[in-house]
Amino acid sequence: MSEKILVVDDEEEIADLIELYLKNDGYIVYKAHNGMDALKYIEETEFDLAVLDIMLPDIDGFRLCRKIRENHFFPIIMLTAKVEDGDKIMGLTIGADETKRLLQNSTSLQEPWGL
Repeated sequence: MSEKILVVDDEEEIADLIELYLKNDGYIVYKAHNGMDALKYIEETEFDLAVLDIMLPDIDGFRLCRKIRENHFFPIIMLTAKVEDGDKIMGLTIGADETKRLLQNSTSLQEPWGL
């Protein structure tokens, strides 16, 4: 059975691009465009990995990560368009396994994650 990955990003184009890369590599992808929908998916499905955007419209990715960590221990990768080291430190502090800067070059999505 293929691994299930949850992608949470309010920008549909980014979520679609990440989904395309992951599906091409054989992963089952679930997408949510806000934190509340992501939490509903997490209640219903057992995931192997979550990819969370930090800036979401309802709750930020940091709060979402904290909420996930209350009951789940699958790996979490945080995405940010910001360049500050503070986001990376904050993500790791609250339970994320990695924080990656999302670059404009779409080919940068595959390599840093090791997926």
